[in-house]
Amino acid sequence: MELPQFRLTLVRVAPRPVAKDGPQGPQGAGGCDPWATAVPLKDAGRPDLAYVLHTSGTTGPPKTVRVPHRCIVPNILHLRSLFQMSPDDVVFLASPLTFDPSVVELFLALSSGAQLLMVPAVIKKMPSRLAQLLFKDHRTTVLQVTPTLLMRFGRRILKQDVLSSTSSLRVLALGGETCPSPAQLRSWRHEDNKTCLYNIYGITEVSCWASCCRIPEPLTASSVSLGTPLMDTVVEVRDEDGCVVTQGEGQVFIGGKDRVCLLDGEDTVVPGTMRATGDWVNVKDAELHYLGRKDRMVKRNGKRLNLDSVQQLILSLPRVEACAVGLHEGVRLLAFVVASTSGAHEHQGEADGADGDLQRSVLKQLSPLVPSHCIPDTVVLVPALSLTPHGKADMKALMRIYEKQREWLRPSRLEVGGIKQTLRTLWQDALGLPADASVDEQSNFLYSGGDSLKALRLCEDILAAVGVSSPQLLEVILDGSFSDVLHLATQMLPERRGSSPSSRKRDADLPATVPAKRGRQAERTEQQSLRCTVVRRGGEVQAMDRGDVDAGEEPWDGKDAGDDSHKRGGVCLGLSWSSDTGRCVDASPVILVRGVAGQRARATVFIGSHSHRIQALDLLSGSLLWERVLGDRMEASAAVSRCGALVVVGSYDGGVYFLCTESGETKWVFKTEDAVKSSPGVDPLTGLVVVGSHDGHVYALDPQVRRCVWKRHCGGGAVFSSPHLQASHRRLYVASLGGRLLCLSLDGGDVLWSYCRDKPFFSSPNCFSGRIVIGSVDGSVCCLSDTGELLWQFLTEAPVFSSPSFIPGQQRLLCGSHDGRLYCLNCGDGSLVWSFQTSGKVYSTPCVFEGSAVGSRGALVGLASTDGTVWILDARDGRVVASHALPGELFSSPVVWEQSLVIGCRNDFVYCLNLTADA
Repeated sequence: MELPQFRLTLVRVAPRPVAKDGPQGPQGAGGCDPWATAVPLKDAGRPDLAYVLHTSGTTGPPKTVRVPHRCIVPNILHLRSLFQMSPDDVVFLASPLTFDPSVVELFLALSSGAQLLMVPAVIKKMPSRLAQLLFKDHRTTVLQVTPTLLMRFGRRILKQDVLSSTSSLRVLALGGETCPSPAQLRSWRHEDNKTCLYNIYGITEVSCWASCCRIPEPLTASSVSLGTPLMDTVVEVRDEDGCVVTQGEGQVFIGGKDRVCLLDGEDTVVPGTMRATGDWVNVKDAELHYLGRKDRMVKRNGKRLNLDSVQQLILSLPRVEACAVGLHEGVRLLAFVVASTSGAHEHQGEADGADGDLQRSVLKQLSPLVPSHCIPDTVVLVPALSLTPHGKADMKALMRIYEKQREWLRPSRLEVGGIKQTLRTLWQDALGLPADASVDEQSNFLYSGGDSLKALRLCEDILAAVGVSSPQLLEVILDGSFSDVLHLATQMLPERRGSSPSSRKRDADLPATVPAKRGRQAERTEQQSLRCTVVRRGGEVQAMDRGDVDAGEEPWDGKDAGDDSHKRGGVCLGLSWSSDTGRCVDASPVILVRGVAGQRARATVFIGSHSHRIQALDLLSGSLLWERVLGDRMEASAAVSRCGALVVVGSYDGGVYFLCTESGETKWVFKTEDAVKSSPGVDPLTGLVVVGSHDGHVYALDPQVRRCVWKRHCGGGAVFSSPHLQASHRRLYVASLGGRLLCLSLDGGDVLWSYCRDKPFFSSPNCFSGRIVIGSVDGSVCCLSDTGELLWQFLTEAPVFSSPSFIPGQQRLLCGSHDGRLYCLNCGDGSLVWSFQTSGKVYSTPCVFEGSAVGSRGALVGLASTDGTVWILDARDGRVVASHALPGELFSSPVVWEQSLVIGCRNDFVYCLNLTADA
């Protein structure tokens, strides 16, 4: 019986048959043949199970593991022999019963007649009391533990009690995590200690241990190997092509004839099945040296980074008791450090300065040892590493600690009067300056010792502090003074404190006064006179002069989106105007809002059709401003360049057209090798235009110099969907009809990771809070981490061509399906919040917008179904607020600006519907 809500499996166990004359045949190790009466792995559909465990998911997706007797018994027998167990031993049950090493601890003791020492869980959290119980009160002789749990004792207790000269401990077996270096083990141990140290390695899916290494004395080697395979276990190393590696790097695979467990829904497994571990090793002279988990080997700034190697290096530094290294939201490198309580560091000859700042000391010591991309952005001091129930470092809990420490920077706590002190602190932290160091207001960040990576880190910290995005901030940090950065940050801050939602939206058009870049005053003055806001499908709003809000980031703060204390007023939808394009309109509109100081803003709609024509229409009146006939039909939505002077659109003739927004005049045409149905994305920092083609490539185009900067083949299949840019993280997400989702470096097109679905992606990827979401033709809405790991998937009842969008201020996303429903899902786990059944199929992307312009507080959703109906829904619960029927099919996505909703229709027309409050 499976009880997944309790992570519990109940199995009915029947007595095993015993031969009347006793076991026959040769005896095995330990005095009996463990297989003399064993039942085959599959017996009438009921495997001979010893126990069932649920993995925690810390090193991969959670699994149910059903372990047969014949899989775990060899572990007990072999380790019992290696550790030379006897009835005189005392074995500490260090692992919880939910962690498979507990099985080894239990049966090492019970099968040897030894004592099994169990203590309350609360005592395990008290290092001094635990050491007293283990090594003074009960004289523990065998300890199997994770390195992180062992380090909780601290160096003083380790040396005085655990590994002292008179310690009762005979055997210390370290497993479940990277083994500490011999140098570190030596620093924990009294020189006269006689404890035998072992490194044990394995995975729950082949329960429990696979190899064992007795760490050789003296502890002078540079690293510890994984050792030799245990009884009946086969350990192989394979490269990415599946070939066995005898020298060099590869992934560990574990198995054996009888060392096989049943995972999740498996009913039977072929004997000898080899399980991939996800662990990477280096094979040298027939020894396996652990490098780290595959998901702990990441690319940072385009360069390879082994998080475990950085962690081990920091652990070797003086004054560091314990350490855990991870990436926050896949970008920011954090080192969580526990300071040593011993005085050992005083004898290392380290001159750290009078202030003794450990954080700066760690960064200073690392600088000459590793490349710049391996230096942590932040060293977070913690009193102790948070642990999972299994005794491993809990990275999720540590990340929450970091987020709480940054909470004081949030906009709700940051007032204009405190921005200068906050900026000074962030400036000092980024440069590694002492807290009491003075900051000259005219000092330049680079001239003060900064570099581009540190500048990016400072930029991210400032954006987190003020709560809005600005592509100009990084440029000002690099080229301006402290005073310039302060001026820009101060101008950004009030935007988050508008008196009402409507004032916030109107003010989004108006740029702050930005400090001029040195030597470009005239250019800045000209640009400041023109203010541009671009509105695209999904509710994406880009304020060109103020900053770019990435799709999936929050174009408005959603402060009232979840407020249930008010009653939402009604909304009416009525026809404002329509324009005949000559053929059906599948493309979605893009709206450019431009204003000159002292004048009323002017909004223009750009949209192409199958008639080869692209139109520029006045949003207010619907009058035709200009029309161009291009080389072939247009199915892709247009984009607007960073400067606001060019509209960019792809065509079936393979061309990417750059047209003047004012006149429609062609400024440049870039030719790909097949039709362009992908909507371009625009990098707000560099101005690059990124677009996909049916030739299978994605292109990065520079309209200023009129050339292709880079292109990347996407691994098979046309690129139909639109690329998604994360400008602040310098990442690009692009999907293909070959079923691949790629994460590329925005600056060079390098592949950072790829995810293969083997089903076409017509949906465009979107991201929010470090998660990437995309719909699939197989009916799934998939959510991946920023390292490409599938976190969850939600299955609809038909293909998903709709692209996901997010509700600001809430952890919710929206996505339509060909089953006719719009789904609102929880971003965290993919659970269904609500769904709405339309009267057709949902091909379009839902548009989330603020309802204040129509007298309604909170978020509304604009949606189109293929039967021609436009819907306005309440984002909280999916309730219909208004609807309007158009005389044709709708594949275009609605775009909303203030009180206007614009959409293309397959009856050849573009429609603008007026949104008004229901009187």
